[in-house]
Amino acid sequence: MIETHFAITIFIILLLIASGAAMATKWVDVPYTLLLVIVGLIISPMHFLPPVKISPELILLIFLPALLFEAAWNLKLEQLRKNLWPILMLAVVGVVLSAGVIALVLHLATGAPWLWALLFGTMISATDPISVLALFKKLGLPQRLLTILEGESLFNDGVAVVLFHIVLGLYLGASTDEVGGVVLNSVREFGVVVFGGIAVGALAGLLVSTVTVYFNDHLLEISLTAISAYGSFLIAEGFGVSPVIAVLICGLVIGNYGRHRGMSPTTQVAVNSFWEYAAFVVNSLAFLLIGLEMHVTELVSSLAAIGWAILAMLVSRAFAVYGLLPLTNLIPEPVPLRWQHILSWGGLRGSLSIALVLSLPPDIPGYSQLVPMVFGTVMFSLLVQGLTASPLIKVLRLAPRQGKVGQYELLQGQLLAETAALAELDSLRMRGSITEHLYQSLRANLTQSHQALGDRLARLDVADRFMERELSRRLKRHLIDLKKARLTELLRENMLSEASFHELSQMLDEELAAVQSEQPSERSQGG
Repeated sequence: MIETHFAITIFIILLLIASGAAMATKWVDVPYTLLLVIVGLIISPMHFLPPVKISPELILLIFLPALLFEAAWNLKLEQLRKNLWPILMLAVVGVVLSAGVIALVLHLATGAPWLWALLFGTMISATDPISVLALFKKLGLPQRLLTILEGESLFNDGVAVVLFHIVLGLYLGASTDEVGGVVLNSVREFGVVVFGGIAVGALAGLLVSTVTVYFNDHLLEISLTAISAYGSFLIAEGFGVSPVIAVLICGLVIGNYGRHRGMSPTTQVAVNSFWEYAAFVVNSLAFLLIGLEMHVTELVSSLAAIGWAILAMLVSRAFAVYGLLPLTNLIPEPVPLRWQHILSWGGLRGSLSIALVLSLPPDIPGYSQLVPMVFGTVMFSLLVQGLTASPLIKVLRLAPRQGKVGQYELLQGQLLAETAALAELDSLRMRGSITEHLYQSLRANLTQSHQALGDRLARLDVADRFMERELSRRLKRHLIDLKKARLTELLRENMLSEASFHELSQMLDEELAAVQSEQPSERSQGG
């Protein structure tokens, strides 16, 4: 009982810190997830919290299914299909190639044994879905580029975990004479693990999609999606196939088939809200725990090895992106060079790498060096690459139109504020609370400012198709929220019956679902 109370207390404290960091992003121009890592690094030496350890089970069983399902639920199958070749090229071939290049660099630079260097390569070669999804969803990238980043980080996760276990088996037990047979068996096992994970995920997704047809209860259907996310993970683990791929496929099936076949608009809105919050909690705790787990003083002693590891990671990522993506440019929609720069620099590592290194047996040769190397490389990836991703996007002009929308919002906000000030000034005059001379003087200044803002707003190309659609979507959502708030007030005032309230709310949810399905076209977003 005491241990349970202690765990809940720690959870609440961590969530409170995470919420404080989220509020601080209003004033600090740092992505929320990266700010959590920094906060964790700062408070870790203070010891005002009991030691909090990241166990691989915590990330792989608790954190990863929630994040993978939420991302897959929102990933459009049509967008995934259009970009399947670059995603698979980076997620499958890219991971294997990166692991090999990392091993080559470490072997040549430090003389590290081949299998040891390859083991490190498998832990650090895949981009981490928690890091990538949390950061790049907020940076306003073109939809197609975001799909490639998301798709790669989701699919390469399962590939990396399978590859890691294969190399670990070789490192722990295989003699030189046995390597050939072990490799052949490993390739066969790789196919079984990957395709088995796909089968488990597809069956779980289809089962839940079928069951939801017979119910119209958003609480029950939220529960079914949660059961499918964690259930597919556990079932796949039990069968010895990839649980990560199982969750991913399950989320894709329910998100692209089950939601339209068996979920009402009200349920879809509720499920969206639930998984959005789940992803927020998962991201908050994962990044905060990464910061708490890293101890800068312990990394300094391995600085040289960490430096070579970072170099190997950057070289291998560039080799994979710039070497493989030109092959996919033979298809109708090539990946522009500017996008390749983001894919190369934005391939962040994170909690998955930490989970893999912590899952190693502590008595294996080289363990004491692998841990600080992985932690140091992850810290560099999150803080250096993560903090410079947004400036790089601005330099490459990958989101100019989103900036235009932001400029419009600022001018519109100023204009509305000036309008409110003019209205208040007129009200003060009518009440006799201000002299005529002062009224005329203040009104002249406000009118001049109001006119100048109106002129600047008019000079913006509001007719721009992307900008117009984006502003239209925001305004529609705002108006729907106002309608729902008013309905709630009418219910509380007993001016609306419970039955009518639910019927009208469902109508508004249908409107909201239609608005949320509107996406700006890729062509209109530039690239």
